Amino acid sequence: MTPPTTSSAPSSLVPLAFGDLQGCRQPFQQLLAKAAPPAGTPLWFAGDLINRGAESLATLRDVIALGERAVPVLGNHDLHLLSVSAGIRTSKKGDTIDDILAAPDAADLIEWVRHRPLAHFDNGMLMVHAGVLPQWDATLTLELADELQRALRAPSWKETLAGLYGNAPNRWKPGLKGIERLRVTCSALTRMRFCTADGTMDFSSSGTLASAPPGCVPWFEVPSRKTADVTVVFGHWAALGLLLRDNLIGLDSGCVWGEKLSAVRLAQNPAERTLTQVDCDSCGVPRGGN
Repeated sequence: MTPPTTSSAPSSLVPLAFGDLQGCRQPFQQLLAKAAPPAGTPLWFAGDLINRGAESLATLRDVIALGERAVPVLGNHDLHLLSVSAGIRTSKKGDTIDDILAAPDAADLIEWVRHRPLAHFDNGMLMVHAGVLPQWDATLTLELADELQRALRAPSWKETLAGLYGNAPNRWKPGLKGIERLRVTCSALTRMRFCTADGTMDFSSSGTLASAPPGCVPWFEVPSRKTADVTVVFGHWAALGLLLRDNLIGLDSGCVWGEKLSAVRLAQNPAERTLTQVDCDSCGVPRGGN
């Protein structure tokens, strides 16, 4: 089932979607200038606005300054920022979020991040950070994302956030309730790469397609995937690289690893979509997990 489009923007303003910025401000500014979207164009961000790149605070401020034009979904690094700010987790080697946490308006910045959605749908396109379980259609995906984002916006958000970590349960069941239901939703939308045909997620590999765990395939290759009737836009998977298919747009082309930052004009007709890229040499860090 395809949910209705909710955007009030004129149909002529085709969204421009960006891959994971991860604090790479200079490439982002270059890419935005190079793509030169018309004034008012919605700017979609597939999660992980910050962390690992050198300018996380400035990048976050740039996106916030875009106002309602900016449509980001939460990624695992964005959730990590929230967890460190809440005292749930500690910063890890390679993190670049200290400047955000030390900012004089840190509380306002965290509040803005905390109120971003986990999924976004418009014009026949569904954007998430990592993936969508094959048993979920677009409508269910948005319902589950809404449950999670409401929990993260509630006064008890820190308790919810602390309960989202862990790999179990790793499979969706309609009867799941409470924190286990929210954890499966979070794992799929912000962490998943590989799963089995029945939707059992495996988090042991973040590598290329050749590194698929036994019995697993990329989440988008599962036969009869219920979101095949919409175009899914996602990031998260730098080792996969740019992926452009009629109903699938993978945008993480490894900017923070010194590769490229990508943006795609999300025309409904795949033949009318345009790709813009810039090099990210200035943002490169040693390759590792993301």
